[in-house]
Amino acid sequence: MRTIEGFALNAVWEEIVDVKNETSTSQSEMTGAESLLLGLKRNGIDYIFANAGTDFPPIIEAFVSLSEDVVPEPITVPHETASVAMAHGYYLVTGEPQATMVHVNVGLANSVMGVINAASDNIPVVVLSGRTPITESGRRGARVTPIQYGQEMYDQSSMVSDVTKFHYEMRYPEQGDLLAGRATTLAMSEPRGPVYVSLPREPLMETVPASAARPASPQAVSSRAYPDPEAIRIAADWLSDARAPLVICQRSSPDGSAAREILQLAEEFAIPVVEPFTVRNVMPSAHPMFLGYDVKAPLAEADVVIVVDSAIPWMESLHHPGEGTRVIHLGPDPQFQRMPIRGFRSDLSILGDPAAGVAALAEAMRPLLRDVAERRNLIAGRSRQRLERAASLAVAGCEDPMTAEWMSHCLSEAMDERAVVFSELGIVPDMMKVTGPNRIFNNPHSGGLGWGLPAALGAQLADRDRLCIACVGDGSYMFSNPVACHQIAEALQLPVLTIVKNNGIWNAVRRSVVRSYPEGAAVKANRMPLVSLEPAPDYTNIAAASRAYTERVEHGQDLPAALERAIDVIRREKRQAMLELKIAVSDDR
Repeated sequence: MRTIEGFALNAVWEEIVDVKNETSTSQSEMTGAESLLLGLKRNGIDYIFANAGTDFPPIIEAFVSLSEDVVPEPITVPHETASVAMAHGYYLVTGEPQATMVHVNVGLANSVMGVINAASDNIPVVVLSGRTPITESGRRGARVTPIQYGQEMYDQSSMVSDVTKFHYEMRYPEQGDLLAGRATTLAMSEPRGPVYVSLPREPLMETVPASAARPASPQAVSSRAYPDPEAIRIAADWLSDARAPLVICQRSSPDGSAAREILQLAEEFAIPVVEPFTVRNVMPSAHPMFLGYDVKAPLAEADVVIVVDSAIPWMESLHHPGEGTRVIHLGPDPQFQRMPIRGFRSDLSILGDPAAGVAALAEAMRPLLRDVAERRNLIAGRSRQRLERAASLAVAGCEDPMTAEWMSHCLSEAMDERAVVFSELGIVPDMMKVTGPNRIFNNPHSGGLGWGLPAALGAQLADRDRLCIACVGDGSYMFSNPVACHQIAEALQLPVLTIVKNNGIWNAVRRSVVRSYPEGAAVKANRMPLVSLEPAPDYTNIAAASRAYTERVEHGQDLPAALERAIDVIRREKRQAMLELKIAVSDDR
């Protein structure tokens, strides 16, 4: 939400209206589609990732009729799941929401998985779709093809209403600007998330009445919530008295503010941090107060736990806090209300912005600070041991086929200070060495596969000079519609690095069977049903079809040089690159 630019675009809007009203034909009056595009730009939307259909003529006409600098830039995306994931990835590295637009109910159906992912990760995406014309004749935009009968639904919004913060169908042309502002404001207000607007052709093609041809009133995004001082006082008392306090977190804010406050709290008060089921890394990998990504042992020892904006801090069926352990949840939605079943213990739930809440907690704890030197040394020692074990495990995996641990180590060594990796059943975070937050993005807990590669493309669009890596399993790569994704990379000149982890199997499914039935018939069978991806296609040829630089790597010792060659192509030629790696099947990852 860029207020200054918004005021500037108000003037542009008024100028456009004045020019159109000076003409005598209705064709030159502002349409609902033009109102919508102007409103989106006024509210900070710079891109519309779109997969067009027969409902798009008024949108396409509006793009051409209006100046490029007053409307979002249209980006052609040849598959809908990629369009939502690109907006998702763009937000993760910028903190700025973007929009997608798809074709009526069939396009929306393809994009639903991406909307579910965005909802799970609180990503503000403005999802737009056409809607079959309502009228059969007599109005501009009425039905003209047979599919406009077959594609009508009683309630198209129901496809996404359960996972969006807001859903509405545009009814009049003058609502375009208002709906753009309303949708974007709600998406960006905490807890953030996707919103949806359905767009019938009639209001898009109809003209805005002269009496309504003015920009909608600005709607500011809600200010961040500050925590209840009394709740903070109680939490500070608990943590200060604790013998073994613990911070659990699993995502940083895009601007890194929450991570900075967590880091400060950990350093100042010698409180260990663990990131179970991380989706956006928070801590520097080698920080002495960081105990990694396995919550089991730290949780078992803790007597006070503060869970910072974490939907799934542990798995109740596997491990949970001790009976006497106090648990504090802090976040913009500490109850995670959109989750029907969520039974994690909470002795104190504090509503507040994570950065502001942790900062307030540190301020309240300073007068209570006690000698924590012994605890600091103990945690730092455990942190060093974790790093040593990880290094040893990584090196042991330099084989043919290589392990995911060795692959993750090599990838980490190849990344510079600004590089980001989008991992979808790909990297092993414990093997990575990153120096700050928002360098490792894992697929959301919703589990909608096909997210990693297009999300990396969205991040690359936001910063063409940053090394953006998609590290995905072979099954996840198939789900990403790779032909579409590599075409997007070439068309937009996005030099993303794609790494396909080829183990020839749905290993997550296989592991689940092994863990559920360790002595079962499926484990003992020569060939487990429904998990094989053999015979594997030549994944490098898929990328090569869009002129990507490609290599296949089988032995771990060859990976560092292959990464160096691929990144050199990216840097020098500004061209996408793809490595297919032969990876060992593992019971752990």
